[in-house]
Amino acid sequence: MSQGPTAAERLNDLPDHSPRVRSAVAELRRRAEAEPGQRWLQPLTDSFLVRFLRARDFNLDLAWRLLKNYQKWRIECPEISADLQPSSVLGLLHAGYHGVLRSRDPHGSKVLIYRIGQWDPKLFTAYEVFRVSLITSELIVKEIETQRNGVKAIFDLQGWRFAHAFQISPAVAKKIAAVLTVYMHGDNYMQSLTEHFPVSILPQEYGGEEVSVEELAKEWTDFIMASADYLQSISLVAQE
Repeated sequence: MSQGPTAAERLNDLPDHSPRVRSAVAELRRRAEAEPGQRWLQPLTDSFLVRFLRARDFNLDLAWRLLKNYQKWRIECPEISADLQPSSVLGLLHAGYHGVLRSRDPHGSKVLIYRIGQWDPKLFTAYEVFRVSLITSELIVKEIETQRNGVKAIFDLQGWRFAHAFQISPAVAKKIAAVLTVYMHGDNYMQSLTEHFPVSILPQEYGGEEVSVEELAKEWTDFIMASADYLQSISLVAQE
């Protein structure tokens, strides 16, 4: 006999306006407002707080820890997180460094692609490269399905060279590893990628049936540019 959904899964299936969801949000807000000496970077709105609850299956203690870690990370990494306006990473976006697949994977996760070969380390620092990831994260985490099912990232390392490695110091690597889940694939990457993702959602360059990576990158760049007002509103430099 198959087991039914857990209480957490049932909560995650409920809409944001559900009384049970609103009650959990209110408790998380109560904890945040009671935190001594804390000046929150973003307003403690329902839509902001619920993303932390969904990401931790409505476990209040884990959601509270995630919220505090998010706040701590943004404060301690201003070189990455202070300015989230698209203009700060426009060159990287136009180079086709980053794209997002049109469809989610079978688990409902959003799938991101990063092409290291499109990153010119003479023009862009590792901090700017990672800021692209943060900008995308801030946009897609607004989606309920992403809050529930998370994100996966594919890093295309073709074109990797020593100049890239030189940019990624242990301190930068630690910051990246703290927030990303990464699949690494070798020379036979087309076969190994299809073990994780169906060909129907992968771009043509990776053995898939979707449009090219270039087109996906352009679509996502356009979406980021259209989100400039929101990104400016959550940038720390806009709050000073």
